[in-house]
Amino acid sequence: MVSKTRVIHYIEQEEMAVSIKQTSDVAAVITVSVKGADYQAQVEKEIKNYQKKATLPGFRKGHAPLGLIKKQVGESIKVDEINRYVVKELFGYIDEQKLQILGQPLPVVADYDFATQEDFDFAYDVALAPSIDVQLSKEDKLTYYNIAATKEMEDEQIKHMLDNAGTQIDAEEVADNDVVYGRMVELAGGAPKEGGIVAEKALILPRFARNEEQKAKLIGAKLGDVLTLVPYSLYDGQPAELTSLLDIKREDVPALEGVEFSYEINKISRRQPAEMNEAFFVEAFGQESEIRTEEALRQNIRESFGEQFATESDFKFARDLRELLLAKAGDVKYDEALLKRIFLANNKEAKEEDIDRDMPQVLKDITFDRIKGDLLKAHNVKIEDADLEKLALIVAKNQFAMYGMTSVPDDLLASYAKNMLQDERTKENLIDRVADSKLAEIAKSVISVEEKTVTPEEFNALVNGAKA
Repeated sequence: MVSKTRVIHYIEQEEMAVSIKQTSDVAAVITVSVKGADYQAQVEKEIKNYQKKATLPGFRKGHAPLGLIKKQVGESIKVDEINRYVVKELFGYIDEQKLQILGQPLPVVADYDFATQEDFDFAYDVALAPSIDVQLSKEDKLTYYNIAATKEMEDEQIKHMLDNAGTQIDAEEVADNDVVYGRMVELAGGAPKEGGIVAEKALILPRFARNEEQKAKLIGAKLGDVLTLVPYSLYDGQPAELTSLLDIKREDVPALEGVEFSYEINKISRRQPAEMNEAFFVEAFGQESEIRTEEALRQNIRESFGEQFATESDFKFARDLRELLLAKAGDVKYDEALLKRIFLANNKEAKEEDIDRDMPQVLKDITFDRIKGDLLKAHNVKIEDADLEKLALIVAKNQFAMYGMTSVPDDLLASYAKNMLQDERTKENLIDRVADSKLAEIAKSVISVEEKTVTPEEFNALVNGAKA
């Protein structure tokens, strides 16, 4: 059997090379009939080409007898040429007949004698895409949720920006957000333990303490104070924190439960926020920016949040639209058994139980993709490079904003977005998102859309409620 399984449908000729028999509304068998005359001339040509390059014992290069060459490689060349012919005919037929198939055609297993046989019939099972007709109208209703940033969010963002622009100073008394440096010594009976652990540069960040009693000993402590702490309790026995604090091995951590250490504070470092002044605005937004007041800063923050939230609002609308379209499509029938065989054949690592589990969602995805494709085609919508570049810039800007970086230079954003598009998987994801966005725009012009303004908390409740 020919093992190379790409599939095509070909044009009708006086004597059909390819025929199709529909076994159901969503399945068919395509048969490619091959005669010796279809491939023999090409086989002879390839054998002669091989002869010119062949180096066999006892013969000069290119002078081995043709009969010997045929005996050695004739059958494999024949199989290759038959396969090339079958693929050409099959895919040509599918293209010409505009057949819409799901997945790859699946070869029907059969026995062939390529050594003596000249004429062959190769059959392929194909899953046909069902006919789905979904139309949208003003009777269809959805809600678009605009997310408004709260004043508390603005305040928090301003605080974050001022902290980032601030400087490190030495403090005299420990506060929650400080970084405390000191010498930590293991104790036994209230005195330094002979041969015990000594950490000369023990660094503690009170805000990450996991025990309130231990943390309370740190807050308010002054430079030069010597505290008695139980590091194991301070970090709730977490190996990562304790190995870093005491410079010990992971396996030594359990033995420290309940063990006291002295901690002599020799430095308290504090981040002092910048003042909201001309220097801050220049550093944050550049000399050319017109942002020089708190109100202008807040307006910029609101706009930045708006861009971030618009992506989330669009995502929910697209998801709601998907559910609407699937509901309008109803119960779409597929040949699930055939699709399962196709998936297994094309993914050798796939497990049957995984496919059984995922099949309902896969069929929903197929249905939605077909509806989306039909609607985009009906409205003559195409996805251009400019669409991908625009979305990549938005994604890049939102990713920087997640880290409080709201004023990233345009050239850096453009470079970051360009790198995103060079990754094939990322690019495919962006293409899908652009298609969803264009589908949403079509829907907004056709259906009834009610707009509502909600807080981030209300929006999250809506999203999480839908997931539940």
